[in-house]
Amino acid sequence: METESSFNTTDAVTYIHPCYKIDHLSYKFTTTPATICVLLYAFLTFLSVVTVCGNLLVIISIIYFKQLQTPTNSLILSLAVADLLVGIIVFPFSMAFSLSSCMYHEGLFCKVRSSFDILLSTCSIMHLCCISVDRYYAVCQPLTYKSKISRHVVVIMIAVSWGVSALIGIGVTISGLNNEQCEETCFIDILMANTIGPVLSFYFPVVIILCIYLKIFLVAQRQARSIQTRMKCGVAANKMERKATKTLAIVLGVFLFCWTPFFLCITFLPFTNNVPVPLIETLNWLTLSNSMLNPFIYAFFYSWFRSAFKLIVSGKIFQGDFVKLKLNGLVA
Repeated sequence: METESSFNTTDAVTYIHPCYKIDHLSYKFTTTPATICVLLYAFLTFLSVVTVCGNLLVIISIIYFKQLQTPTNSLILSLAVADLLVGIIVFPFSMAFSLSSCMYHEGLFCKVRSSFDILLSTCSIMHLCCISVDRYYAVCQPLTYKSKISRHVVVIMIAVSWGVSALIGIGVTISGLNNEQCEETCFIDILMANTIGPVLSFYFPVVIILCIYLKIFLVAQRQARSIQTRMKCGVAANKMERKATKTLAIVLGVFLFCWTPFFLCITFLPFTNNVPVPLIETLNWLTLSNSMLNPFIYAFFYSWFRSAFKLIVSGKIFQGDFVKLKLNGLVA
């Protein structure tokens, strides 16, 4: 049964992946890649470069400009570091050791790839969860915001995000190592990798994010209606409602679009053998692309970040001291 399973996997991978070949029981890049393979890896390289550059802009902006060094932006800075590492580490590892190749022959580098993938992706999700908590206090409890979300609290949030992510990444990787020692499928290890892992790293945080942003949206609507009642100006209120709706739609829509398909696929994977490997690999790359989009969503959206990016890209920060510059759109 095991030999037949390995043959079926090998046979399937041989015909479905345009970038690899099987040579003497080893799985390696083909010396004559198909055109689609070249285009695919050129596109993935472009995604990696954009991810690195975008998150570097966020990191440099927050570190350089003093007015951007706020507790909220500290969370965005830590998120940018996680997303930067995704672009530097996970993207190249995933290109060199694709999901297809690792399903056929899971060597050391495949385990390293999986560990970093889980750790950094989970860390990115945890930071998004912390940012949603920060936005909740900023919008729903503005009077107590500074006391509730202090620098000390933000440091704890960041430490917990990285610590929990490391534990989940190590736990899922160890369960995969134990699975290799089983003569038959280990139910506990499969449960950890395909159920408990996704619940801790995705489903639980996403439920928190959805609940928090729903509360923020409802409060924003209530505030807009209150302003409408006092000012008797429906135009301004409607504009605020549309802006709040648009912002939350972008944040939640992009996040759920990138992450939900992959985790649903992984969760139900043990119950079906009909999921094509290219589909799983495509969904995995879709999740990684969220690290490229985060700078646009959480930083490019704000005018003061755009001002900082212009100064950095143009090289003006090397021509003078702009550390204490009052950036356009910055709210004290």
